[in-house]
Amino acid sequence: MSKYAIRVEVEPRYLPEQSAPERGVHSFAYTITISNAGEVPAQLISRHWHIANANGETEEVRGLGVVGHQPLLRPGESFQYSSGCRLRTPTGTMHGSYFFVAEDGERFDVEIPLFVLGDGTERVLH
Repeated sequence: MSKYAIRVEVEPRYLPEQSAPERGVHSFAYTITISNAGEVPAQLISRHWHIANANGETEEVRGLGVVGHQPLLRPGESFQYSSGCRLRTPTGTMHGSYFFVAEDGERFDVEIPLFVLGDGTERVLH
C-alpha cells in the first residue's frame, strides 16, 4: 500500500430533461467517488477542471473543495458527490486534478482521468 494513494472514479450521464439541443444547450451530470487507498489521512482542498466541447472550445474551472465540501478522507474512506456542466455541443470531455494535503503535511495533486460527456447521438469528438 502506498502512503498517499487517492483513487478517483467518474460516472457521467446526459440530462435530456435539462437540455435544449435546438438552442445548443446540452446538460450533463457526473458522480465522482474519491477514495483514500493510502496509509495517511488526506484532505481535498481544491479542484481544477478542463472542460472541452466537440468544437474544441475549452473552459478551465478552479475552486476550493467540491460542492461546498473539503472532505478529510481517512485510509479506506470514500467521499461521493454529484455535479454537472452544460455544453454547446452534444459531446465533450472533462479532466483535471484535485489538490490534497495529507495529515502529515505532505501536499500532492491527484489526477481526475479524462471522461467523455455524450448524449448518445454522436460517437466521435471533433
